[in-house]
Amino acid sequence: MRSTRTLLHTVTKAAIIVGSLLATNASYAADKITLMVGGYEKQIYLPAKLAESLGYFKDEGLDVELLNEPAGVDAENELLAGAVQGVVGFYDHCVDLQAKGKFIESVVQFSQAPGEVELVSTKYPEIKSVADFKGHSAGVTGLGSSTNFLTQFMLAQAGLKPGDVTSVPVGAGTTFIAAMQQDAIQVGMTTEPTISRMLKTKEATIAVDMRTIEGARKALGGTYPAASLYMETNWVDTHKDETQKLANAFVKTLHYINTHTGSEIADKMPKDFYVGDKESYIKALDAGKSMFTVDGVMPEDGPKTVLAVLSAFSKNIQGKQIDLSKTYTTEFVKNASTK
Repeated sequence: MRSTRTLLHTVTKAAIIVGSLLATNASYAADKITLMVGGYEKQIYLPAKLAESLGYFKDEGLDVELLNEPAGVDAENELLAGAVQGVVGFYDHCVDLQAKGKFIESVVQFSQAPGEVELVSTKYPEIKSVADFKGHSAGVTGLGSSTNFLTQFMLAQAGLKPGDVTSVPVGAGTTFIAAMQQDAIQVGMTTEPTISRMLKTKEATIAVDMRTIEGARKALGGTYPAASLYMETNWVDTHKDETQKLANAFVKTLHYINTHTGSEIADKMPKDFYVGDKESYIKALDAGKSMFTVDGVMPEDGPKTVLAVLSAFSKNIQGKQIDLSKTYTTEFVKNASTK
């Protein structure tokens, strides 16, 4: 009888241990998060791959998978379809989508300048300003993308009508370069390291430079919050623990960027990101890393600038009441620590 009770006790204890292990595994599995990055080789989205390389996601007990999608608008669609939990992309999508009745919010604001440049093919020396774009094709990452938004704004500011310039979706990197080389586009908006590659080969010149806060203010009228981690508001509200862990990892990453040199940062990135020219990659990083925020907090005057830019050309935004306070949150970054 005693041996039977002992056996039952042992079986019960084993069942409790197994149950505990299963619960732990289930909890860990729940922490698996997939983030879509609008081109993770772009320096504007540097924090995504850098956080992974530094091990900051794992430090938070998160299993984060990064998926690459060159066009931000496609990454946005993946989020809305529920295929991913978050997007590393431009904040302006949060404003644009609210006008369509969908609520997403910037949880960590990576940058306060677009980090974008409007390049002009050197085959067209007569193009000296945006006003000269009339009758030409302009490369953007995708139709409905942030590069398309910014291009349309600059065209409107230059007094051009929507039909005066043809927007052509050409992606970034090698596809952008090929499009300009083949004369499929004569002008185009892109980021580092593509900018440095085309300037080095003298295949393009700069018409508009928004790689710095000063450049953004000159071109767009104010501080322009761009690269961010944005997520659906409903997901954030129901997954506050996971959201806080993501914020912790990214705030530590932003601190790392702001306290290390371009060379030190480059050493943490995959070698293929250099596209065979590490020296230019580092130079571009040192020149542009001031675009990143120190703490992930949304610049106070930023959302109004984004709304003004979109309102200047977008019929989707014009006449709509946009509650900017619902397009971002500082709750998680302000609770994050850099230690």
